[in-house]
Amino acid sequence: MIKARLGMFHENVRMSVTNILSNKMRTFLTILGIIIGVAAVIAMITTVSGVTGEITSQFAAMGTGKFSVSANGTELRPGLTSADLETLRQMDNVTGISVSMQSDVVARHGGNWSDEVTMEGRNTVYFKHNENMIARGRGISVLDEAQYARVCLISEGLQEQLFYGHDPLGETLSLDGHTFTIIGILSTENDNDVMTQAMGNNDNEKCIVPYTTAMRMSGTAYIKSIEIYVADTEKQSDTIELTKETLKRIFNGRDDDTFTVINMSVLMDSLNTITGMMTTMLAGIAGISLLVGGIGIMNMMLVSVTERTMEIGLRKALGAEPNMIQMQFLIEAFILSVLGGTIGAVLGVSISIMLCNAMDITFVLSWNAIVLGVGFSALVGLVFGWAPARKASKLNPIDALRAA
Repeated sequence: MIKARLGMFHENVRMSVTNILSNKMRTFLTILGIIIGVAAVIAMITTVSGVTGEITSQFAAMGTGKFSVSANGTELRPGLTSADLETLRQMDNVTGISVSMQSDVVARHGGNWSDEVTMEGRNTVYFKHNENMIARGRGISVLDEAQYARVCLISEGLQEQLFYGHDPLGETLSLDGHTFTIIGILSTENDNDVMTQAMGNNDNEKCIVPYTTAMRMSGTAYIKSIEIYVADTEKQSDTIELTKETLKRIFNGRDDDTFTVINMSVLMDSLNTITGMMTTMLAGIAGISLLVGGIGIMNMMLVSVTERTMEIGLRKALGAEPNMIQMQFLIEAFILSVLGGTIGAVLGVSISIMLCNAMDITFVLSWNAIVLGVGFSALVGLVFGWAPARKASKLNPIDALRAA
């Protein structure tokens, strides 16, 4: 009995494949909607996953073991002083504080000059935690900070602008009329940093000087932006709360708009939520194409039932059971949908690879997207193939032969 049913199942598969291959153009047009839907699902989900993965990795790298503080201060105390930095540095779990200052200056060397140079004021801690920032030379030292030294590091873009053709290390240049000695060349590895772009700091022409020198040049005694590095990342939340309490005391109990603490881990949670919603929305939109493809399968199967009325009548007259007739048409619908899903998966992965290469991001194969696309297409084939298969199984053999 089981052997006979297996033989009948094998025969149904053979007949389904034969019928599909005998109508190649109609088969292609039928599964075209499935192909487009699956390709769209896989391409969009995989590409979005690659983009968000790239962004998330950069945010994670920036947020590992540190958080940022923006101190607007009050009218009488518009920022943090060097003494305030020392108070913050003495907190538990804090390993160092990086200072960040920024202004636009005019740079000159000989007959060359540029009025679009971004000057950043940094300290030793910054270079300690960003060693790959320096391509050649050295970073800023504690002695440079203490002596308000007029030394600087320049970007490769500024090097090409002012020192084209020769090595600028040890040379001097003028920043807003002040003479600085070049001690290092900045690397281009971090030029595409996400936070750098978000802050509008992705300048090709920039230089870094000791923050104490930058404060003296700008005539200010206050610092508005710092990054605090922590020893134990598991205690980072506690350190942030302690920082808020300390800043509140520094600014005489005010915490409304005097300072802002930015924690990358919180931003990453929000980013993951947003990207998850985007992926679901894109998958839903692409899923509509699969439904359209399913309607196409149902339409072709209904036409196939009509065309094969005599075949169905003969099979029933020879003793074929209704469930075996129904199984044959379901198998045919299933093969069509899986065939379309497989072609769509290959096409979707190919499109995703091309998009990732065009955007210069790492391609990561998403098996979840492939399983979702092909699996949903197979389900669509079964659902939309059930009605035609049911109609075929219900045909009266006498009426079918008379109609033929």
